[in-house]
This record gives sequence, C-alpha cells and structure tokens, in this order.
Amino acid sequence: MCQLCGFADIVHGSQIRRRSFVFGAAAAGALTAIPSANAKSRKSKSKETKTSSALPRPQNVMTPDEALARLMEGNKRYQRGIAKRHDFIAEREALVGGQNPYAAILSCSDSRIAPEYAFDSSRGDLFVVRVAGNVANPYNIASMEYAVEVLKTPLILVLCHEACGAVKSTMSSIQDNTTLPGHLPSLVNAIAPAVKAVEGRPGDPLENATTENARMCAETLKTATPLLSAASNDKRVKIVSGIYRLGDGRVELLA
Repeated sequence: MCQLCGFADIVHGSQIRRRSFVFGAAAAGALTAIPSANAKSRKSKSKETKTSSALPRPQNVMTPDEALARLMEGNKRYQRGIAKRHDFIAEREALVGGQNPYAAILSCSDSRIAPEYAFDSSRGDLFVVRVAGNVANPYNIASMEYAVEVLKTPLILVLCHEACGAVKSTMSSIQDNTTLPGHLPSLVNAIAPAVKAVEGRPGDPLENATTENARMCAETLKTATPLLSAASNDKRVKIVSGIYRLGDGRVELLA
C-alpha cells in the first residue's frame, strides 16, 4: 500500500518521492520562520495579539472544532438564502500579502457544487481542491499538506454530493466490465474500492457508494504519511467527510 495516498493499486515511484522531498523542503523552509513553542511562551500577550492581527484574516485563527462549527453555520445561512454581504474590494486588498484559510475542502468538480457559496464564505476563508469524484490522489494530498503545514488550516472536509456522475460511471464500468476512454479509468480505479465495499448493503447503491467513497478519501488523508497523519494524530487538524444535498443545499456530515 502506498504510504503517500493509501491506494493499494497505485505505484508512484521515485518521481513522487522526489516531489515529496522538494515539497517537504519547501514546507520546512516556511515553517522555520515560525517561532518554537518555547520561544512563543517567552513573548508577551500583547506581542502575540499583534502577530495574530497581522494575519490577512485573524478571525480565521481557531481550533478544528470551531472551524467545523463555523463551516456548518455558513451552510445553514446558505440553505435559508440569507448569505452575508461580502466586500470583495476590501477582501482583495487584505489578501494581497497572503492567506490563512480556516478550512480546506476536497470537493467533487460537479458544476452544481460550489463550496464557497455552500458555506457562505469570503475570499481567503476556504482552500478548495476540486476533482471529479473528490478522490484523494497524490496531487490533492500534497495540496492538503500545504494547507495544513504551511497555511495552518485546522479543518479538512471531503465533500461528496448526491447523484455523483463519477461514482455512477465507476459503478457502470464495473458492472458492465467495460473500460472507459482516455484517462477516465484512473478515476474508476480510485473510486472502485468504495463501490465494491458497499456491494449488498441495504439502501440506494449510488448513495452508498458515494458516501463510502467520501469516507474512504477522508481516511486516506488521515493516514497519509508523514505530514497529514502526524497533524491528525496531534489534533492540529480535523478531517471529516460530508454529502451535499442537491435539493436544498444542505451538507450532512458523515459518521
């Protein structure tokens, strides 16, 4: 099993290892600019407050549980159609020098799903990665590593949705024993374990496979060594999964 992405049937080889080394070196360089815990303890409270307020969005500094609560509150506003007013001009100016999003979203690319809208967020709030089937491939894992280790994002949500075409196509490919054209088989290979895991399970087969795929992708992120697994074990990041309901825009967290 690959220790980078968690998939048993993917071999990344030395090229991925070299990328990991380069990324790790870059992340380490960024992290060296952050004072150690002991050094922080010697600073005054006023100094810490000044450092926090210097961030582009100081209100985004929060615990993983606080980040999840804020994300779901935004979704409730979206459902009711009472989104906050966003000052895009002021947001652009504040974010010129950097970003500190409070949540990272690994979402399906489906055009009906827009995480920034679904959680009533401002620019600079969400670090969004989108791919058909919300699969956790090596590139998406690296993106989440960047969000957690460099941007200090405390929450990752893997967001699937009802009637997912990528999952449905995977189910059809397996049932009909057909090979899809182009690069589509790579998506089938990534989603197939979830489809097979729910065979015979009561309920709607497509929703079962869709939610299982989101859960498995979240688990892949949690166990992706060395960065995300360590951050998850240290409680620096919470990694959860959810499903978006097309009819009313509701996001349900998955157990």
